[in-house]
Amino acid sequence: MNQKIDRRLKLTLSQLEVFAAVARGGSTRAAADEISRSQSAASNALGELEAALGVRLFDRVGRKLIINENGRALLPRAVSVLEEAAQTEALFSAPHATPLRLASSYTVGEYLLPQLIAQWKAKHPGSHVLIQIVNTHDVVDAVASFSADVGFIEGSLTHPGLKVRHWRSDQMVIFAAKGHPVFRRKLSPRQLAKASWVLREPGSGTREATDRWLLPHLPEMQVELELGSNEAVKRAVAAGIGLGCLSRLAVHEAIEQGWLVELPTALPEMKRALSIVLHRNRKLGAGAQSFLDDCLDSADLR
Repeated sequence: MNQKIDRRLKLTLSQLEVFAAVARGGSTRAAADEISRSQSAASNALGELEAALGVRLFDRVGRKLIINENGRALLPRAVSVLEEAAQTEALFSAPHATPLRLASSYTVGEYLLPQLIAQWKAKHPGSHVLIQIVNTHDVVDAVASFSADVGFIEGSLTHPGLKVRHWRSDQMVIFAAKGHPVFRRKLSPRQLAKASWVLREPGSGTREATDRWLLPHLPEMQVELELGSNEAVKRAVAAGIGLGCLSRLAVHEAIEQGWLVELPTALPEMKRALSIVLHRNRKLGAGAQSFLDDCLDSADLR
């Protein structure tokens, strides 16, 4: 006598939604707030999921839930299933209901992505875009935790869960306020070492590139001010606080307008890579894939 095989699914989208939210937030309370449920409902859903799978997905450390090896194996699949479900639902509701989620370091996010997003939205009217503009380390965290579909960073990166694709090249420049007394001379490393500097904050890709360029050549460096955005650095330099070092992308318009001047120096050129960051175990949704394709096309790297 043939036995029937029970093929009923033991997992639900609701359970996977709670699991992914807990992985991002580190607790059922944070997950409940994110997905608008009660904490008890979130706890129950997580418990049901672990019971259905027969494994623990998190290690309980005090009030924190730390994702373990089982959870890390499930997370990419859970995120993909949830995105597929959202796209299927969107077919029969508002078009493009699933937002495109990006995370970008400041230089790319402020000076390259706005135009690319505008072009993409022109081809996908009604689409929503959520973008986090943060420093490079936070971009990495956003892509690794699946809170961003695609990341954009400045400089190099090694991360076991992520893949990095070179996208464009960029150049660092030293600049000063209009009328700075040394802007017509080619500055030596010794002269640059005597200057005061306004720089981006440690942890940013721009600061990493600045240190990698200047520190090997300058006997010392007097940093007067460290700021968390390119625009703040430019305004502080324009006010006469010191010299600045940013991407040419960030200062091009200000130099063209004449309120900042690029300083010629005896230093070798400093070029760096702008890169796209993706999760190794994640399949992009249709919207994210089309935006990625547009980005690659714009750089003529395909």
